[in-house]
Amino acid sequence: MPKTTRGRAAEDPATPDAERPTDARAAILDAATRLFAAHGFDGTSLQAIASEVGIRKPSLLYHFPSKAALREAVLEALLTRWNALLPELLLAAAKARRFDAVMEALTSFFLEDPDRARLLLREALDRPDALRALLAEYVRPWVAVVRDQLEAARADGFVHADADVEAYAVQIIHLVVGGVAVMDTMTAVLGPGEVPPERRLTRELLRFARAGLFARPLPGAGDRKAPADGARAEAPED
Repeated sequence: MPKTTRGRAAEDPATPDAERPTDARAAILDAATRLFAAHGFDGTSLQAIASEVGIRKPSLLYHFPSKAALREAVLEALLTRWNALLPELLLAAAKARRFDAVMEALTSFFLEDPDRARLLLREALDRPDALRALLAEYVRPWVAVVRDQLEAARADGFVHADADVEAYAVQIIHLVVGGVAVMDTMTAVLGPGEVPPERRLTRELLRFARAGLFARPLPGAGDRKAPADGARAEAPED
C-alpha cells in the first residue's frame, strides 16, 4: 500500500502524478517546507521529500527539476503568501485602534504554521545572501510603506518622537519570526499557569510591540485577546 499522509498526495498507479499537477505540486511544497524547516536544505534529500509525499522521486523531478529549484519555489510560495497579507497589515499599522488586530494577524500567519518561521530562520543562518535578496524583493517595499504611514502618525502624537519607524518595522518582523520559530522550545522555561504558554508568550510579544511604538495609550488597548494557538486573527475592518 502506498504511503499516505495528512494533506499530501498519495501515489496512485492508475493516475500518474503528472496528471494531477496542482495537488502534487502543493503537496511537494508542503512536505519540503516541513523537512527544510526541520533538517535544513543540506540535511534534506529529494528522496526524503518524495517519500514524505508518497510519490516516486522521478515524479517529484517532473514538477521541480532540482533541489535548488524546489528550495526557491518553497521560499517564493511562503513569501508570496506573506506578501499577500502584508499590504493589509502594514497599511493599517499606523491606525492605533487597529494595531492589536494587525499584530495578531501578523503573528497568526506564523503561528498557524510555525514551520514558516523556522524555515526563514534556517535560511537566514544558512544562506543569508540568498534570503536577503528575496526579502528585498518581497518585504522591503512594504516596510517602506509602513515607514511612511508611521511617520504620518508621529505628527498626530501617537508614535514616539525618537522612534526609528523603519527599523521598528524590521525589528517587529524579526521578533515575530524568531519568537515563533523557537516558541515550542522556550515554553519549557515558563512555570505553570492557567493560560497556555504559547498564548502567554504571544500576549507579551504584542505588549512589547505596542509599548515600543506608541507614545500614549491606545484606545481600547488590552481589550482584545491574543489569538488561539494556530488560529488566524480576523482581518481588521476599516
